[in-house]
Amino acid sequence: METPSPNPMPMCPMAETCKGMMSKPFSGFALAVPGVTFVLLGILIVFEPRIVAWVMAAAFVFIGAMMLMMRSFIRRIGRKFQEPTARGSQTS
Repeated sequence: METPSPNPMPMCPMAETCKGMMSKPFSGFALAVPGVTFVLLGILIVFEPRIVAWVMAAAFVFIGAMMLMMRSFIRRIGRKFQEPTARGSQTS
């Protein structure tokens, strides 16, 4: 009988990543907090359906803010890519 490998899944590329995540103490906590929050929010919505409107409004505000941040980030990246070409055309 063959001796088992110390790595249970040597062919899995995510094995090392998962092993590193599980060795950190807060990795499970970081997943539990949103899970518990969603469960509690779901229970609150069952008892008070008007909360759905507030949750949707908060989601729209959050998504809109993220889109504006992404817009400025993409514009900054675009400027960085255009700067070398603009400098090269001015010097010749």
